[in-house]
Amino acid sequence: MRIVHEDFRKGIIELVPETLDDLWHLSHIIEVGDILSSKTTRRIQDTSGERIRSDRGIKKTFFLGIRVEDINFHKYTGKLRATGTIEHGPEDLVPLGSHHTLDLKLNNSVKIKKDTWSRWTIKRLKEAIKASRRPSAIIVAIEDDVADLGIVKQYGIDYYGPIIGHISGKRILQKNRRHAVLDFYNEIYVAILGFKEIQSIIIAGPGFSKNDFHQFLSEKYPQMAKISQIESTGAGGRAGIGEVLKKGIIEKIAAENRIAKEMRIVGKVLEEIGRTSDKVTYGRDEVGEASNAGAVYQLLVIDELVRKADIEKIMDSVENTGGKVMVVSSEHEGGKQLMALGGIAGLLRYSLR
Repeated sequence: MRIVHEDFRKGIIELVPETLDDLWHLSHIIEVGDILSSKTTRRIQDTSGERIRSDRGIKKTFFLGIRVEDINFHKYTGKLRATGTIEHGPEDLVPLGSHHTLDLKLNNSVKIKKDTWSRWTIKRLKEAIKASRRPSAIIVAIEDDVADLGIVKQYGIDYYGPIIGHISGKRILQKNRRHAVLDFYNEIYVAILGFKEIQSIIIAGPGFSKNDFHQFLSEKYPQMAKISQIESTGAGGRAGIGEVLKKGIIEKIAAENRIAKEMRIVGKVLEEIGRTSDKVTYGRDEVGEASNAGAVYQLLVIDELVRKADIEKIMDSVENTGGKVMVVSSEHEGGKQLMALGGIAGLLRYSLR
């Protein structure tokens, strides 16, 4: 994501989203009531009075601004859509005040105008811009002749697979079996190659297949082997991918992958709750009281609550008393667990009991 123009006196920022992660961040930056402007295509009907019944009009592309009433990010289609009433545009083509949906697209300029840009919204925007310059990572969980891929995104994990090797049993000739194994490994390689932004790879699994696959890469595709590392897990598949995330390995090799850190800190909160510890609190009222007492050293807030005035007040209070604030994505398992706790939790410096 890159900023094209900003004028905070007028409350305007114009930027260009360049990845799906950028669109995800924008879905949390754009709010109801904002004026959102971008290119759009609309079918314009002939109003000359000569239109025939079968005439569906002509598609025209132009710059249009709406006052946002609803914003939705569709993870699996990679689309960000904003619906609202038209505030400005070519009046000969669109009636002001009518409803329209803007499809925000990659590499298309987007202008956002707010009455007030909060400190947390600007901070999130700057973090998104920094994150867009960093590499992504992929986890390959392999067990015997089955491999699952986990593409680590800022909004969560995208799963790919399973890739199945169809490796025959012990009766087949060793030479033919090895040929099938190599075909399986090559299929995994081709799948990884399809994700062009990947610069860090973790090959995980419970047995020897992960080591064998890494050796295959070293011999056939040394450049990919150089950005790969091996990690032992107790299981393959999605369970193995989850193990890698919880170990914090992703953080060490790809700092941009916030999801790993988020899941680890949420895991710490759950662990403290499980121990009935008095060094953890959750829920708006409880966390608010702890923040007012200066007891919170780590605050976790689900992204969907950041815009709430009372939540922003708690976030400011924690930062002002030297604590850290982490906004957790609602798109991954850790976020869902935090949501079950009311969407906000805090790890405490000392007990308040």
